[in-house]
Amino acid sequence: MRATHSALSAHTIQPPPRSMAAAAAASLLHLATSACSPRVRLRGPTGRRPLQERRLRAAAPPPPRAYKVTIEHGGESRVVEVEDDETILSRALDEGIDVPHDCKLGVCMTCPARLVAGEVDQSDGMLSDDVVAQGYALLCASYPRSDCTIRVIPEDELLQVQLATADD
Repeated sequence: MRATHSALSAHTIQPPPRSMAAAAAASLLHLATSACSPRVRLRGPTGRRPLQERRLRAAAPPPPRAYKVTIEHGGESRVVEVEDDETILSRALDEGIDVPHDCKLGVCMTCPARLVAGEVDQSDGMLSDDVVAQGYALLCASYPRSDCTIRVIPEDELLQVQLATADD
């Protein structure tokens, strides 16, 4: 009986086999901790970054592009750089240009302008397609898509155009 007991105890001393999930988790944990280690080698033997890191960098979106926007207002003309992910109104206000505005959402129409040259995306604004096609814009909903020139106009001018196209 003693021999059987020692044979059983030999089997119980060994840990049970790990599941594949546990092994994978342990392996990932090892990789994560070694990747955070200051001694990790960021470049392969060829001096290039590992393939996986190169692919991640290639998939990253490019940084925002800045365009030169000329803002004509109050008899003055100012050129500002506006990134493609910011509105012309926000950059104008940041630059200290005192342009009319209110809601900053593209619905109140207190920041009207006329696009003189270039291209803007104003798909967030509430202007009708007909009015946009005539070159009108709202500064708070205008994102530059090229270097452009935009002239601030009186609110009444835009309202008249908007109402005239609504009647059509």
